[in-house]
Amino acid sequence: MGSKMANELIPTTKIAVFRKKEIRKTLYNNQWWFVIMDVVAALTDSTQPDGYIKDMRRRDGELAKGWGQIATPLSVQTAGGIQKLNCANTEGIFRIIQSIPSPKAEPFKRWLAMVGYERIQEIEDPEIATKRTRALYKAKGYGDDWIEKRMRGIAIREELTDEWKKHNVKEEKEYEILTAEISKAAFGLTPSQYKKLKGLKRENLRDHMTDLELIFSMLGEASTTQITKVEHPDGFYENKSVAHRGGNVAGIARKKLELETRRKVISGENYLQKPQSKKLKDNKQ
Repeated sequence: MGSKMANELIPTTKIAVFRKKEIRKTLYNNQWWFVIMDVVAALTDSTQPDGYIKDMRRRDGELAKGWGQIATPLSVQTAGGIQKLNCANTEGIFRIIQSIPSPKAEPFKRWLAMVGYERIQEIEDPEIATKRTRALYKAKGYGDDWIEKRMRGIAIREELTDEWKKHNVKEEKEYEILTAEISKAAFGLTPSQYKKLKGLKRENLRDHMTDLELIFSMLGEASTTQITKVEHPDGFYENKSVAHRGGNVAGIARKKLELETRRKVISGENYLQKPQSKKLKDNKQ
């Protein structure tokens, strides 16, 4: 969504929703590019979109001939980490739709146009993206207090990635490793291990964190940012050491709280089945 959301994951992978179907999109050359197999799955309800795409290219010789210009492998966040997946921009998706006999095609075209227009608005006024993000969480049933923490976490993450860029962390894989280093020191788990604990696949881990988990995530990343500003580490390896130390600040605080309350901060709870605000009410009863 806007600049704050864009920096939360490197690459800038987001989830768009068309008629309850999730479609991953990523920013490339200041445009949204959509994961082709997600689009095909949304339009056809196919459980094997890769196979459908192969058949579609066999049926449509012109599409197959121009496939190299339509499909661009881009880095996308997946359940197994960052992977290269075939993506297409709006123009490319329109061409693919021509080869899919689906009653959803026309509504999907209108949906694509709306997504593109929203991107233009967000470039002109980043505050629009923030408001949309808040509204999206609200619509999913998250409580206001949780949303405030989540939005603050996004801002803290943005500040951290800005510092990493200034201190010569360049590669997408390096961002992923540094993030894992903070998480391991703060929680004793990498993000992928944490997602497994919560039973998540493609979902964003932080969208399924409790208030306390969000707070300690913020502390780890904010501490890393402050140490980076003071010590000016240069390159991946120096920043990795700082990431561990920043995460450790949160880890020490988490263990201290667990000792005082005799309750674990780390939770296997997720919000896949219930809206977050409903879960909080249930937990208080």
